[in-house]
Amino acid sequence: MVKRLDSDPIAEARARVALRYSRAKPMHMGAPTVGQAAATFARKSLPEPGAGLARLKAQWREIVGEDIAKYCAPEKLTGKKTERTLTLRVIPQAAPLVQHRGEEIRQRVRTAVGGVVTGLKLVQGPLPGADAPRERLVRRALSVEELSALRRAVAEIESPQLREATMALGKAMLSARKAV
Repeated sequence: MVKRLDSDPIAEARARVALRYSRAKPMHMGAPTVGQAAATFARKSLPEPGAGLARLKAQWREIVGEDIAKYCAPEKLTGKKTERTLTLRVIPQAAPLVQHRGEEIRQRVRTAVGGVVTGLKLVQGPLPGADAPRERLVRRALSVEELSALRRAVAEIESPQLREATMALGKAMLSARKAV
């Protein structure tokens, strides 16, 4: 229980009435600082906070440059705006190069997306949209029937060099098969 020093109920009632009908005057805070004014004007030109990864994927070549973009692509942008981690998909042969230039990539991404990109995470693998790896072909021996059919097909060629080249091409085409 709080003990009051002034126990006059009439004085308290008068004080409540005075407070109820009095109005406070607004205080003038003064001119805004230069930083606040600059932030107000620059807000329109700064990147939107929600469009980070989409913007990175759309403008990746312009942000990091052609020499880096051919080896890696952005995959994820995780974390809060004050502390983000960018996950890059990197072809395995170029991972040391991308890791070496990581600070440069981080600074360029931070400038383009906004916020603080504190780290890079490299995931090795094929780039999205890159050609799928070619299927490996294995050579097999041609049967006697296949060889005789190929010789009959090239027998009408008059030039011996052209006939030999066509024969070699035919052998290569017929002996190739997909690896299992």
